[in-house]
Amino acid sequence: MCDYSLEAYRTRPAREGERYVTTRFGSGSMGLASPGDASIPVCVPCDTALRLEGIPAELRDRHGLRAVEDATFVHLEQGAWRDGVRFRNGATVSLQMLPTGLDVTVTGLLEKAARRFEGAAAI
Repeated sequence: MCDYSLEAYRTRPAREGERYVTTRFGSGSMGLASPGDASIPVCVPCDTALRLEGIPAELRDRHGLRAVEDATFVHLEQGAWRDGVRFRNGATVSLQMLPTGLDVTVTGLLEKAARRFEGAAAI
């Protein structure tokens, strides 16, 4: 899923095993992009398994996290932005609350969601 504020951009679907970084795009919205190519947001389907590395101390302290955490990409029901991550301890954080430059690796992409998403991205 790509937040509605990234709809104006050319995007591409996430791929299992790839590493991305959190990026603030020109629209002001936070999303994921390939390292070195912040011009193309990477769209991630809901329920995709992620590994976040380099979580800053402030975020760790506030949500009971470690520097490296596994999480699930989720759709948030409230707030202006709807993309978020849910950590194993149950803490849910909007992508907007993550710092830029955080390493995010797709560790598990649901095959059914990936096929549906890539088909939609091809339109």
